[in-house]
Amino acid sequence: MKRPFELNISGLPTYGFGTRMTTWWGTLAFCVLEGTGFALGAAAYLYLWLNNPEWPIETGPPRLLWGSLVLFVMLASLWPNLRIERHARDENLPAVRRYLVLLSAIGILLLVLRGFEFASLGVAWDRNAYGSVVWVLLGLHTAHILTDLGDTIVLTVLMFTRHGHGKRFSDVEDNAFYWNFVVITWVLLYALLYWVPRL
Repeated sequence: MKRPFELNISGLPTYGFGTRMTTWWGTLAFCVLEGTGFALGAAAYLYLWLNNPEWPIETGPPRLLWGSLVLFVMLASLWPNLRIERHARDENLPAVRRYLVLLSAIGILLLVLRGFEFASLGVAWDRNAYGSVVWVLLGLHTAHILTDLGDTIVLTVLMFTRHGHGKRFSDVEDNAFYWNFVVITWVLLYALLYWVPRL
């Protein structure tokens, strides 16, 4: 007579960090999908650039001030983002709370700067093909800032409640991973939107 195989898994951890979590893989897949969307938008921009003798069409290149400020703040945000990732792995609640508040403030600042950036483009979204593709690319990136800011604010609130333990630290790490994607995307878009027209 065969005995049924039994295994007690009650002692296994209920969460992990990095590639040990399914949410990390889901976020990676999301980044790949969204990166593909950005790549298609960039391809449309480059196609229009190569096929129009005047680029940008009917306007000059976008002013550097606001886009450069967005770039500077995003690059500066990498330091607290890397710190919070480490503190989340260490499950250091006071440090995670501090950095979540800081990153929430940075996200709000970026949205304000992006508003000024849109206002300084010098072209409306419906004026011509150049205006349309620039507004679409900036709009997509703004949606990513909003997405991460919303997630950061929710995590900030949760970490100041009784839910601020366990799996929430893994969620903070996952949020930091996504923010790295948002920053890298802007570095590439900044080069495309602000320097390609100046070539």
